[in-house]
Amino acid sequence: MAMSIVKPVVKSLPRAMLIDMDDTILSAYGRPEIAWNTIAEEFAEELAPLPPAQVAMAVLAYARQFWSTAGAEWRMKLGEARRLTVRGGFAALAASGHRALPDDLADRVAERFTTYREEAIFVFPGAHDAIDAFKAHGVRLALVTNGAADMQRAKVERFELAHRFDHIQIEGEHGFGKPEERAYLHAMEALGVTAEDTWMIGDNLEWEVVTPQRLGIYAIWLDAHGGGLPEGSTVKPDRIIRSLTELVPG
Repeated sequence: MAMSIVKPVVKSLPRAMLIDMDDTILSAYGRPEIAWNTIAEEFAEELAPLPPAQVAMAVLAYARQFWSTAGAEWRMKLGEARRLTVRGGFAALAASGHRALPDDLADRVAERFTTYREEAIFVFPGAHDAIDAFKAHGVRLALVTNGAADMQRAKVERFELAHRFDHIQIEGEHGFGKPEERAYLHAMEALGVTAEDTWMIGDNLEWEVVTPQRLGIYAIWLDAHGGGLPEGSTVKPDRIIRSLTELVPG
């Protein structure tokens, strides 16, 4: 795929913004290594004599491998996917000569991971105010998020996002999601704008930069933790920010 030409930083606001939710507005699923280590420590007695950190590393490695090839349908089945990845991590440990850990323990670890993640979600500081400022400046706003309908809609309501957007687009409700081109085209149609009028903002390089740029959308990558682009990445966001607040004029 030909690389898009990097556009200069734009200081004025566009007619419309398509904004991702998880790890853009909400601190949700970033830094999985911290979450897995925390959960493994909670189950230390049942994992013994295996060190919790070793178990967490094995599960994280299997999870990354799984999600690197998993189809979009697994985003609708996160609970099942997590059970599979924990069982896979446990199996990898057993295959390398360590104690075989039972499936029922794997399932309980996976379920705890899910509840831990839900409990830990919060709105990034300043995100609500930034979105309200965009709206006050007359920007048309669409929330474009992947994931299951019930889980994502619950977050929209829990974190008071519904009234802040002109269009809410959840993958599980619409039947399509990023990086399908129609996800962006549908959102722009709902807002009554074209690609030239639109910015896409989010934390996923493929979903919020590569495909939007191909459609002519100005693509802004949100790097909340300041880690920078992955080593060897050929993706060139039009702009990189740490927070939505950086886009508020003045």
